[in-house]
Amino acid sequence: QVRLVESGGGLVQAGGSLRLSCAASGSGFTINSMGWDRQAPGKQRELVAEITSSGTTNYADSVKGRFTISRDNAENTVYLQMNSLKPEDTALYYCNADLTDIISAQAMEGWGQGTQVTVSS
Repeated sequence: QVRLVESGGGLVQAGGSLRLSCAASGSGFTINSMGWDRQAPGKQRELVAEITSSGTTNYADSVKGRFTISRDNAENTVYLQMNSLKPEDTALYYCNADLTDIISAQAMEGWGQGTQVTVSS
């Protein structure tokens, strides 16, 4: 079973930066893609960015050019560098990982508990 633990959220002024981290732990699986979603109050959860095990990235249009996703495969950790933050980036940010069970080859998904990012104007 996988455990994902996020860190790095907080309060920042508009135009500032934050770096989120998410470390995956556990055994019996391989990690495929990792990514970040977010959910603002009263809104649906949305994809922010994702990265495959080979480093291919995908971003929401709203964060392109401002956010950068990266990962350390050796440490099973994914990062989200967020620059030029805007008040509309305020949300609970969730780390996620697509996994494959080593024994059964079953696809699985893991989610973190979320870390709050608040951007003041």
